[in-house]
Amino acid sequence: MKTFVENYLKDNKSYFKEVSSYIYHHPETRFEEYSSSEFLANECERQGFTVERNVANIETAFTATYGSGAPVIGFLGEFDALSGLSQEPNETTYKPLERDVGHGCGHNLLGTGAFAGACAVKKYLEENNISGTVKFFGCPGEEGGSGKTFMVREGVFDSVDAALTWHPSPANAIMSLSSLANYQVKFRFRGTSAHAANAPHLGRSALDAVELMNSGVNYLREHVIPEARMHYAVTNTGGISPNVVQANAEVLYLIRAPKVHQVDEIYQRILKIAEGAAMMTETEVTIEFDKACSNYIQNRQLEKILHDSLQDIGSHTPTDSEEEFAKQIWSTLTDAEQENYLDPMKGFGYIGDGSEFAGKYLADSISPYHESQEILAGSTDVADVSWVVPTAQLTAATSALGTSLHTWQMTTQGLSEFANKGLLRAAGSMALAGIKLVESEEALMKVNQEFKDFREKNSYTCPIPDGVYPSTLNER
Repeated sequence: MKTFVENYLKDNKSYFKEVSSYIYHHPETRFEEYSSSEFLANECERQGFTVERNVANIETAFTATYGSGAPVIGFLGEFDALSGLSQEPNETTYKPLERDVGHGCGHNLLGTGAFAGACAVKKYLEENNISGTVKFFGCPGEEGGSGKTFMVREGVFDSVDAALTWHPSPANAIMSLSSLANYQVKFRFRGTSAHAANAPHLGRSALDAVELMNSGVNYLREHVIPEARMHYAVTNTGGISPNVVQANAEVLYLIRAPKVHQVDEIYQRILKIAEGAAMMTETEVTIEFDKACSNYIQNRQLEKILHDSLQDIGSHTPTDSEEEFAKQIWSTLTDAEQENYLDPMKGFGYIGDGSEFAGKYLADSISPYHESQEILAGSTDVADVSWVVPTAQLTAATSALGTSLHTWQMTTQGLSEFANKGLLRAAGSMALAGIKLVESEEALMKVNQEFKDFREKNSYTCPIPDGVYPSTLNER
């Protein structure tokens, strides 16, 4: 099966490179991925999948299905981009494009890699006349939208026996860390406008309320668990005229902690701070829940299968030109980023002291597998899928050592030859793991038994309440 998967991806590498390139050159933010989603859905149909669009009542979400019967193996694909991260590809200096949106998290690679993995499994089932089902999930809005969490709430993943996905990074490893749960919430304050000089006493400042709320939350930081994070952005300051008391202002909060109930506890305290700020300023506050996601649940049996498959596919020795390009990217990093270059990799599951990278700028090895008990200082909506389906993630090296996500350096490397090789490495690893699950009833049984044991002790409630629906950045 390894030879089959490798030959399939080798024969189709130009095609998948073109798919990734299209998504890269059509960057779209959360729930606005109209071009990327439709393009990828059309490509799924070209490859023989049956596509269902507008799943979970999300315009840019879709599923693509091939085959019949059990088991059902799912591949999770993403294709949303980030505002503020446009960049000319394959450049070693910062060169933003006119439209300031870009793939600073590598989702053009992520979505294409998952698609390629699903295609490889489909081809294997087809040519070997094997029963089973492969499903590719087009998942929008991972960046700040928790698209998969909305999809979980609507039961999109209920029929899946195992789910596989990956993420670009500087490392080759299994993403075995848990993640932080989060809530994202808008606080809108409404006051009364007035002339700030001759009638300030008649005004009630919504901006004052926002500032008082933020001050109160900053004092709260000392009194929450160390792992918690509270971020905010003032999204409406009330205008640009200082001689007008601001009648409207808004702040967007992102609250994180290792468990959903911990997030909720902090959220309840922040609600009191918001209400207090409104009382102090004699304004009104409206609270709008935007989105949320849970903490990621590892499935160790599935992670081991995926790691074995990653080792089967193997890494590759970078070419001289790839190393030279990576060296130039490395030179753009700050001293602190260079000194702590292993930190981004450890967040993706890398195990080691970095000694194997001496004199190198690209990872050419695969990290050993480790059942990590640590928590990634970030969040992912893959987490909610992991609560309803056994799930495993890998990372494949697509960028220079030290490259952080959400940077222009990550964006510029998104179409490099090294990145394309990482895409195919991820696709091959996931495809191999999927085929092993289809062909080995025992392997799938172990995966499902671990998941069953976990769920018997832990119940799941979707952290996004009913009545809350996805919104785009513009709608937010």
